[in-house]
Amino acid sequence: MAAEVGVTRIVQIGCDPEGCRWAVQAAERWPAVIAGVAIHPNDAPRMGPDLVSGLELVEALAQHPRVRAVGETGLDYYRTTDAAGQAVQRDAFAAHIAFAKTSAKTLVVHDRDAHDDILDVLDAEGPPERVVMHCFSGDDQFARACLDRGAHLSFAGTVTFKTNDQLRAALALAPLDRVLIETDAPYLTPMPLRGKPNASYLIPHTARFLAATLGIELERMCQALNDNADAAFGGSW
Repeated sequence: MAAEVGVTRIVQIGCDPEGCRWAVQAAERWPAVIAGVAIHPNDAPRMGPDLVSGLELVEALAQHPRVRAVGETGLDYYRTTDAAGQAVQRDAFAAHIAFAKTSAKTLVVHDRDAHDDILDVLDAEGPPERVVMHCFSGDDQFARACLDRGAHLSFAGTVTFKTNDQLRAALALAPLDRVLIETDAPYLTPMPLRGKPNASYLIPHTARFLAATLGIELERMCQALNDNADAAFGGSW
């Protein structure tokens, strides 16, 4: 269904050991799919001693030619609220940044209610060449800070929600060549289908909204999104 509406390429993200292995298998099977591998920040504190082997798996899989991204990794202070768990997240995030740099892969950053600490860890570790802010959730000020660090901003269906003026302000600030689009499926379904399961075939709803918000032709928007995906993930696939 995705290909029928012009969505011809997918980045499949694995967020735990099983999901990482599956993402790589999917990328091996289907040429239109590339993989991202990581331990999700909310999973990192829950894994206990298994986190070490999980990170070792991510580091190994990051070398695979069909893996183009390390992530989604980062910080999530919405679901992980205790100081000890957040400290584990920061350490895991730093490890993923190192994996992205040594494997020359894109870093895909999950950030929820942790803007300042995301920037602090990125600055302390030094970002890799390519960074994608997954499901961007900040305002224009945070957008500028991310852009200044070379990041692409990836907008999900949340940008279409009526209450999210801060996301639209961030979108308006971003240069067109730094804008990406995503689903975060099965979550964050764009309007007018909010509340239903999200999937790649619904991306055109968000693309049309981005074009209308920026006041540009849809064809130009789609070409920019296509070109930006190449730039953000290290070339076409």
